[in-house]
Amino acid sequence: MTTADGSQRAQGWTAAVRQRLGLGRLLPLGGPADGAWISERAATGVLRRAVGGPGPVLLELRIAVADAGAAPAPQVPPPPSALPPGPLRIEAMVAATAHQPIPAAAAALRSALLTAAARRLGLVVDEVDVQVAELLDTEPERAEPPPVEVRPADPESAAGRAAAGVTGVATLTRVLGASVHTGPDHVRVELATDAGYRALDVARAVRAAVAQAVDGNPPVAVLVTAVTEGPGAKGSSAG
Repeated sequence: MTTADGSQRAQGWTAAVRQRLGLGRLLPLGGPADGAWISERAATGVLRRAVGGPGPVLLELRIAVADAGAAPAPQVPPPPSALPPGPLRIEAMVAATAHQPIPAAAAALRSALLTAAARRLGLVVDEVDVQVAELLDTEPERAEPPPVEVRPADPESAAGRAAAGVTGVATLTRVLGASVHTGPDHVRVELATDAGYRALDVARAVRAAVAQAVDGNPPVAVLVTAVTEGPGAKGSSAG
């Protein structure tokens, strides 16, 4: 192996590690029976776009488990390091202006985050904590969130083709490894969804399609690594 080959491999490995770390926490979508997770990066991107209008400016947005108590075990083996199914907590740090009373602005933001989490993603959120970290004299210019970067993967198996054919799937992805991981007792599919469809609804449809496409109808786990603004992104289904 030449020095150039070694350097290229090292750069590729470094990029892969950065991508994995950039996903943030792997959050449960729906409940224990849904077998679906979404990266914190993808979820916060959707929430930021949903509340990007007038009102407090989001500085930081984190999502974590709401209660440190015992959580129900998932019915499908989760992705590596994924959070167990259970209620979540959104923590928002914001900058507020004097155009609206802070309690009213915080309440409106809290409501908007709860609504977006449920209707656009399918997250089960019990708490939203809004903390005002900065007071602004004037309304700031609001920048659009950066475009979503995905690492697309071509479907190379029956499971991959079944998943890619589901409405609302933008592309298969490969951040944690192969887009379709076949374990001894389950199949895991990694993908990006289109912002026009609720992530949980897409994940449920993918699970059903992949289970039918694979011999033995194995349990299927779905990991949503990104939510893209594709051609179908015209609204969200609130199923």
